[in-house]
Amino acid sequence: MNDVDKHSLEEMNRLIEEIERHNYLYYVKDSPQIPDAEYDRLLRNLEAIENAHPELVRDDSPTRRVGARADEGFNEVEHELPMLSLANAFDKDEVREFHERILRRLEVDQVEYVAEPKLDGLAISLLYENGKLTRGATRGDGRRGEDVTANARSIRSVPLRLRNAPSSSKIEIRGEVLMTRKGFARLNAQQDEAGAKRYVNPRNAAAGSLRQLDPAISAARPLEFFAYGLGLSEGFDLPATHAEVLDAIADLGLRANPERQMVSGFDGLISAYKRLLSLRPNLPYDIDGVVYKVNDLQLQQRMGFVSRAPRWALAHKFPAEEEITTVEAIDVQVGRTGAITPVARLSPVFVGGVTVSNATLHNHQEITRLDVRVGDSVVVRRAGDVIPEVVSVLHDRRPDTSVAYVFPVRCPVCNSDIVLDEGGVIARCSGGLFCIAQVRESIKHFASRRAMDIEGLGSKLVEQLVDNQLISNVADIYTLSAERLLTLDRMGEKSADNLIKSIQRSRSTTLPRFLFALGIPQIGETTAAALATHFGDLDAIMIADEDALVNVQDIGPIVAHNVVEFFAQQHNRDVIGGLIEAGINWPSIERVPADARFKDKTFVLTGSLSGMSRTEAREMLMTLGAKVTSSVSSKTDYVVAGSDPGSKLDKAERLGVQVIDEAEFNELIGGN
Repeated sequence: MNDVDKHSLEEMNRLIEEIERHNYLYYVKDSPQIPDAEYDRLLRNLEAIENAHPELVRDDSPTRRVGARADEGFNEVEHELPMLSLANAFDKDEVREFHERILRRLEVDQVEYVAEPKLDGLAISLLYENGKLTRGATRGDGRRGEDVTANARSIRSVPLRLRNAPSSSKIEIRGEVLMTRKGFARLNAQQDEAGAKRYVNPRNAAAGSLRQLDPAISAARPLEFFAYGLGLSEGFDLPATHAEVLDAIADLGLRANPERQMVSGFDGLISAYKRLLSLRPNLPYDIDGVVYKVNDLQLQQRMGFVSRAPRWALAHKFPAEEEITTVEAIDVQVGRTGAITPVARLSPVFVGGVTVSNATLHNHQEITRLDVRVGDSVVVRRAGDVIPEVVSVLHDRRPDTSVAYVFPVRCPVCNSDIVLDEGGVIARCSGGLFCIAQVRESIKHFASRRAMDIEGLGSKLVEQLVDNQLISNVADIYTLSAERLLTLDRMGEKSADNLIKSIQRSRSTTLPRFLFALGIPQIGETTAAALATHFGDLDAIMIADEDALVNVQDIGPIVAHNVVEFFAQQHNRDVIGGLIEAGINWPSIERVPADARFKDKTFVLTGSLSGMSRTEAREMLMTLGAKVTSSVSSKTDYVVAGSDPGSKLDKAERLGVQVIDEAEFNELIGGN
């Protein structure tokens, strides 16, 4: 054996040992230490060595089987038909190769596929004999899994008896057990209360919940089931296509994923991928890709299988939402309310479709829980537009020189004491408007698009203005002149003139926008609109006590206290007075009594309206007595869809919520 082969053999053995260790940690111990992307890289590296040196391939290689051995705590089950895995694709070129390979093998010009979300859960099989559930089993190594019948029976979306099942039938339904994001959050909150170990992610939680030795524990967990196909099928008329199989499964009383769709050709596959990628952040459960399957079952048979996967199916993975990187430093940021947020400065890593170099650590309690330190290898997560966060620390990779992080006791900007709120969760700088960081952030918020919408007054410019002592509070914005702006670096005459015009335009606003712009703690756009609608003018809000405030829609005692405290501060009243003197104005609010069309009705707005902005539409609806929310649920009464609506429209259609266009909306609100 030459040196190259020897090195390849050593690397192959190392990878096999590493992959098997992570298989054990994930499937048996329910304690994953690396994200999926890292595991995929290990497996692909091993496959590359084996492809280059087929003579070195071991019979026990992870590439020759699907998963890990069954946990000894459960009885072993042998699958009548193997539960195989899927080949993965990570880019368009690999999808194109898959499609063209199918065309060549089948000697056809076009193929129809079913594209389904790749659910991020635990694969199981459900065996029904004569319509009755007789066995539930995990996939295990593909040939043998674990008998989890008692636990599967506890999942409410798993029927104990099929609807319309043929007599003398034996039907094996295959699908995915998962946990919704809301269910996962509730479970971890319960774990925290009990002082128990938190779960890493919803899939880990679903796997751990299904594989509890005590079925009562599984029954208490928020598990869901979606079917994605059939295994064994005896005494059951098998349809001609996979799409019809899923429809037949639904007729039997099980859930098939509603996001599935039929597509044709390579362009259809990529279109389905883009669609599900756009839906991903708003789905109630995690998905990590799209599964493409040849629709015609006879064509599937002609395509056949390789050792561990069908040739007629492919999993097209989304950009990884989790990656491993290193913590280079831990800093703290000061927000506009003084909240101290620790931030991990990271070695740049590509995750969730972007390069990430900073990730939030949330608060001092989270740092303690994670025991994160400078130099640690960490798993960082970025899902959709969510701020990147550190989700776990790989303690086995920690350097020997590691030192525990000590949370600061003084503000890094103004040196004021850092104090904890009554719950001991939020740490705040006690400096108030003395703290220049809080001044900067309050001005940035005031000028933002959904507040006073001062175009051109961005983050960097605000910092320059404050640092050069040209402004010290939001009222000072309206004292700026083009001449003073020209004293700043990189400020030209045209930019200065445009900013002054934008400041002038912002003087005409609405009361809800003005209230939101003030930055009162816990007063968002919706609550600001509710206050404006309820009281009608600013003076009434400023003198309202807590008893009066809690009568406002969606305002509780804590928010009421924050409002009273804000307006009780003389410096806040002085700033508001300065803003009014500067000419800030808004139209008076005509308090229209709620009627039957709007009282207790919940609206969601999506897309662009031609006749008014969404903010104006929201304020109009709330004035009429309606409630306006940002997300669609089964409790939503109307979704108003303008041009270019987003995923909210899709969700409304799935839930059967009434959708109205702009013309119908205008007719509904009438002359108001």
